[in-house]
Amino acid sequence: MRRACIDIGSNTTRLLVADCDGSALTPCVQERAFTLIGRSLDESRTIPSAKLVEVRDAVCRQYLLARAHGAVQVRCVATAAIRRAANGAELARMVADACPGLELELLSAEQEAKLAFLGVTRTVRLDAGARLAVLDAGGGSCEIVVGDPPAQVHWWDSVGVGSSDVTQRWLSADPPAREAVSAAARHVRELFAALEPPTASRLIAVGGSASSVRTLAGPVTDLAGIDRLLAAVSGLTAAQIASRHGVELERARLLPAGLVLLRAVCELFSLPLEFGSGGLREGVLLDAEAHQ
Repeated sequence: MRRACIDIGSNTTRLLVADCDGSALTPCVQERAFTLIGRSLDESRTIPSAKLVEVRDAVCRQYLLARAHGAVQVRCVATAAIRRAANGAELARMVADACPGLELELLSAEQEAKLAFLGVTRTVRLDAGARLAVLDAGGGSCEIVVGDPPAQVHWWDSVGVGSSDVTQRWLSADPPAREAVSAAARHVRELFAALEPPTASRLIAVGGSASSVRTLAGPVTDLAGIDRLLAAVSGLTAAQIASRHGVELERARLLPAGLVLLRAVCELFSLPLEFGSGGLREGVLLDAEAHQ
């Protein structure tokens, strides 16, 4: 069956259309819009009216695109930015009014973590008995899961900080000062050091930051590799990072923050950091297939 998932995140609103056959997914169409909800939240955690309209319109475009490509079921999910927004329910009403039959599902941090784990374990090759740690590094939060594939979760946690938060709080200058990067790294390291996950044999990261770093580092890196990347982008503007390293401009703005987050998790587990291709959207579709 051809299904689709629209994922409203803190930085992007993304569509995945895939053919689902049991535990297998074959992607057909993918689309992304930089809607930057997390950046738009004011001190009262309210999404501005113009941003609500922008996100609603992006969801409607992706919904119509999914239907045009034959998706018989479309799920729309929202994560950290909408969880923390005071008026997230208003966006849900706007989506329902504009796209009859489409319901915006607000995922809890636990649901987000477990669905991301499912999406990763079904899209990577794993050795038998491998205990897997998965990081879903988003714009507004980082979900970490440790478990046994395909879906046996033993531990999970959610850290309420993501690449958008780190960028806004410490790294909004272009380029960010070295002292600001160091301050951000210290704060993020302290947040993750407070976690007590069980040991794992592999660590896989997904999400926008992970995809950007994979472009620069390849499929696997480690602490030394992340430090080299931080040094390589230090002092560069977002436009220079985009030009020199082949990263989209919006992703280039978030790249230093993403590196800071990924470094903290790599240090937490003392494992090389692998980059996966699956994640939350794949997990949502696999979950729908399992419960049809």
